[in-house]
Amino acid sequence: MRVRLHQVASARAGDKGDVSSIALFCDDAAVFEAARAQVPPERLTEAFPRLFRGPVRRYEIPHLHVLNYVIERGLEGGVNASLNLDAHGKSFSFLLLELEIDLPRHPETN
Repeated sequence: MRVRLHQVASARAGDKGDVSSIALFCDDAAVFEAARAQVPPERLTEAFPRLFRGPVRRYEIPHLHVLNYVIERGLEGGVNASLNLDAHGKSFSFLLLELEIDLPRHPETN
């Protein structure tokens, strides 16, 4: 079953200077494993090449079902250096949640 991440996860974004961090909180272990396999850091740079210009690293917290993406050079220089309306990167979590993944089954059908 193909779903958008916002159907099976939530996210929170933060920033510091020109570095943005997006934490993806998966609803359960099955969603976490699917997201882990299907949303590597390269998928973010391919999906949003104009926004994420620097390296993207991913950190995993399996026991909490969390993937944390750290994006360098993703804020056009940061809050004080950018004319971007969202230089804080808060909306990046919504971009991530719009990506689709395949699940073997819908988590709500347990």
